[in-house]
Amino acid sequence: MEKIHILIADDHLFYREGVRTLLKGVPEVEIVGDATSGDEAVAQAATLQPDIVLMDIKMPGLNGIEVTRHIRQNHPRIGVLVVTMFDDDETVFAAMRARARGYLLKDADREELLRAVSAVHRGEAIFSPAIAQRMMQYFTGLVGRASAPERIVAVSSGSARPFPELTEREREVLELIAQGHSNPAIAERLVLSVKTVQNHVSSILGKLQAVDRAQAIVRARDAGFGKGGAA
Repeated sequence: MEKIHILIADDHLFYREGVRTLLKGVPEVEIVGDATSGDEAVAQAATLQPDIVLMDIKMPGLNGIEVTRHIRQNHPRIGVLVVTMFDDDETVFAAMRARARGYLLKDADREELLRAVSAVHRGEAIFSPAIAQRMMQYFTGLVGRASAPERIVAVSSGSARPFPELTEREREVLELIAQGHSNPAIAERLVLSVKTVQNHVSSILGKLQAVDRAQAIVRARDAGFGKGGAA
């Protein structure tokens, strides 16, 4: 079995040990190193070449945003998953601009962390539910202010069904995503668990080759979703 090699970059021993405890016994995961400062994270990423770096934001020396930018520019195969207590818009979007592949809050449980690690390892993007909802609202506002009727007509005027690779359930989920619903709201509407909805969203992002939920919304709306006719 191919292991996912992880470097933990966090200056708090308590958190590093907590992650090791959470991931202990998971056969597909191996912790290959710890970094307690930004500079150490840069050096260890270069030396160890992990698959994923679990990156805190506030660290001695270079901060997590700077380290993420450096790693992604110099070692693009390494995925960076930000795991932090900061959930403000400025920090979230700074991490995205630095090309982090995901953003989790430190209250994520073991299942959420494992799902995020697996998703990032597959090349997908993943966010804590609260972060995903905030990003969706932000980008939905941008899309709503843009004038794109020509694009929608051009894509939806043909007879081919958009995104034929999606299952019927995924199409239902994508329709609700395009309408601006959060994962909990989608779960309530479709009588599913939030975890099941999150899994569907991850699958949709992969099939649409969307780097994040916001891009999936744009592509879905271009294809006619969110208007009640494409799902």
